[in-house]
Amino acid sequence: MGRDDDGTGPPGRRPARDEVERLLAERGEHLLRAAVALTGNRSDGEDLLQAALERLLRHWGRIEGDAEGYLRRTLYNMAADGWRRRGAWLRKLPLVHAGSSPPGADAVEVVDLRDALGRALAQLPSRQRAVLVLRYWEELSQAETAELLGCPEGTVKSAAARGLRRLRELTATWTDQQQLMEKRP
Repeated sequence: MGRDDDGTGPPGRRPARDEVERLLAERGEHLLRAAVALTGNRSDGEDLLQAALERLLRHWGRIEGDAEGYLRRTLYNMAADGWRRRGAWLRKLPLVHAGSSPPGADAVEVVDLRDALGRALAQLPSRQRAVLVLRYWEELSQAETAELLGCPEGTVKSAAARGLRRLRELTATWTDQQQLMEKRP
């Protein structure tokens, strides 16, 4: 059996370069999108994914089963740790209320909506945010989400319900603003 790449770690299964490259080639973009959704911006998402990949490689010999599952669990756990440690989601700027948009601003409106949704998600507690990202962005079942987060399915159900209710509260003005925009000549 080989040792970790630096030769100082415990003996274990050395990551095959092909396995890691294949995982990143097949699922890298999807993993990056999930990391960006968890962090709220691309730069922090890239940093989170990089840190999770480093942990995957460091613990490769102890991973039993699916390397992608381990990587996803690591992503979500590291994101939740960051939220707890920094409390940054509490200090995020309030939603920016969009004014009138210029003609032909459909692409801009989509980006604005995506940004506003990211800001709304950032205002949720870490557990609710992680559950909503896993359930509705990653499209995992309640059981898969519970297993990934290491909590009972009931916790996933209640966190999803509370998170969706809070998102509805945060985004209630969006519908009002959209109706006003549609009524303009």
